[in-house]
Amino acid sequence: MQFVFTFGFILFLLIASAVRILKEYERGVIFRLGRVIGYKGPGLILLIPVIDRMVKVSLRTVAMDVPPQDVITKDNVSIKVNAVVYFRVMDAARAIVEVQDYLYATSQLAQTTLRSVLGQFDLDELLSEREVINEKLQAILDKHTDPWGIKVSLVEVKHIDLPEEMKRAIARQAEAERERRAKIIHADGEAQASEQLLRAAETLGREPTAIQLRFLQTLVEVAAENNSTMLFPVPIDLFEPFLRKIAKDKK
Repeated sequence: MQFVFTFGFILFLLIASAVRILKEYERGVIFRLGRVIGYKGPGLILLIPVIDRMVKVSLRTVAMDVPPQDVITKDNVSIKVNAVVYFRVMDAARAIVEVQDYLYATSQLAQTTLRSVLGQFDLDELLSEREVINEKLQAILDKHTDPWGIKVSLVEVKHIDLPEEMKRAIARQAEAERERRAKIIHADGEAQASEQLLRAAETLGREPTAIQLRFLQTLVEVAAENNSTMLFPVPIDLFEPFLRKIAKDKK
């Protein structure tokens, strides 16, 4: 009786070790006597006890954070840059056989690639051409991880940490640029105003009476704005048309 119980228990352990259930996003790489015979899954998988060994691999997209890296740009500015890499396993067998630890290997490759690629750009390019840099990083990582059965779908530079003195220099540069634009806009306004004044002077010069009317209009505007009494000389030329009319009437 004890023998039967022992035999049944051993048989149960063998059956339990032979049955595997994999989730929808998992694949099992099967080693039979040390040789890869392929991968199976998802669902129920039956293994040959003792002979077969299975290594599970997840096919979900992995978002890997690349820790801050010390980078010296092309124009010799020392900065810290971190990024995030999105990748997934496309071939489970190669991800297990071709590299010892594909997660660690991808992380190390991303760090070294980040330092080498960003060192080829000036600081201004790093701040303004993020999309170009991201695409270049993604292409290089995808090329090197393809033999491992891994597809790098996206690389994003997250943050560029600048030294304090560089931040102050950029702030001064931005302020100088704003002042330059303000001066250019002011100069353009002065040029347009002078052109309009020139046209107005030409128009007024063709009719002397218009100058007097403009003078009176200016006095009205000044009197409306300031509650004060003003004394001003009246040009004789202003009354010349009226004097001529009176002289004609007398004749």
